[in-house]
Order: sequence, then structure tokens, then C-alpha cells
Amino acid sequence: MSLIVRTLSEQIFAIVRERIISGVLPRDTPIRQDALATELGVSKIPLREALARLEQEGLLTSQANRGFFVRPMSATEAEEIYELRLALEPEAAARACLLATEDDQQAAREAFADLDIAAHEALHDVAVCNRAFHIALVAPLGRPLTMQLVERLQVLAERYVITHLEPAGRDDRAHREHHDILEAWLARDADRTAHLLTGHLNGTLTDLRAQLATD
Repeated sequence: MSLIVRTLSEQIFAIVRERIISGVLPRDTPIRQDALATELGVSKIPLREALARLEQEGLLTSQANRGFFVRPMSATEAEEIYELRLALEPEAAARACLLATEDDQQAAREAFADLDIAAHEALHDVAVCNRAFHIALVAPLGRPLTMQLVERLQVLAERYVITHLEPAGRDDRAHREHHDILEAWLARDADRTAHLLTGHLNGTLTDLRAQLATD
């Protein structure tokens, strides 16, 4: 029975998470648990488990006697997320490219292809595909703690990725930058991989500072 509840909780988690990332549930929106449980045809137990996990992920916040709310985005949070990514990802990806097997390289190519398809045909999948691509660049390093930190930061960054891509032309620039990073990574050019990834993340952060300046 507990296995069924956990599986259901995972499904609810994925549904609500997608709504938050895509903006269907805007920031500061209260999560109306009765209505959501009715809509999804579930009881409140797995729903609360999913909402608690989303709070742990940093996408929801809770208030005593008021329930859960979509956590607001801010320039301050973007700054912290991207500063941490800059401290971790370029060096990790640079070291990982030297250790990558043929399977690892193929996984990175496929992640890039999926991201390219999503950017042109399924915009709601862009954030998830972007996360998969960046994780593929670090995965060959084989360090579980590093992977956990990278994945955590990627999850927190997803709403900011979507926000960053909103202005016209940003998706084309991101595609070119990802392509160049991948080529350097596949060539096992650690220094260029770190340099390009640093530039990519810094560029995104610079854009976000301007976009979120009024927050």
C-alpha cells in the first residue's frame, strides 16, 4: 500500500512541478489543496507528500494556517543560484569531459538533440531538457555528491531558464552556446569547456539581473 501511495505522490509532484515551472501556477499563488485533490482524483495524503517535497525543492513555501504558496522568483535568488552553478559546473564539466566514455558522449549528444527539439517543438519541455543536457556534461565525473548539488541547482534554475528565454532571439543564442560547449566537451578540451560554460552561465545571469531588476 505504501508503494502505491509513494508512486501516486511522485505523479502529483511531477504534475504540480510542471505547472510551477511553466508558469501555469504563477508566483505567490496559493495551492488550493481541496480543489487540486478533486481535480487530480487523489486523496490529501499523497498530495501533501508531493507539496512537502516541492517545498524541499524550493518551488513552494508554506505558512502556518495558510498552506502552501508558489515561491516567488527574485534577482537575489537568481544571483545565488547562478553564482553557485558558476563555482561548481564549469570545473566539473571540464574534468568530466576527460573521463567520458563513448556512451557518455552519446548521452550528451542525445541530450543536446532533445533540447534542440524542445526549443522548436515543445517549449514546455525546454527547462527539463536543459537540465538533462547540463547534467550529462557532469555525469562522467562519477561523484555522487557533486551530481546531487548540480541537480539541485538545476531544479532551482528551471524557472529562471524559462524566464531568460522569453525575449526573442534568446533561444537561438542558447542553442549556439550549447552547441559550442558540447563540441569542446566532446573534443575533451577541458579548458575551453570550462571557459565556454562559464561564459554561458555568466551571460544568463547578466540577462536575468536586467529582467528581474524590478523584483
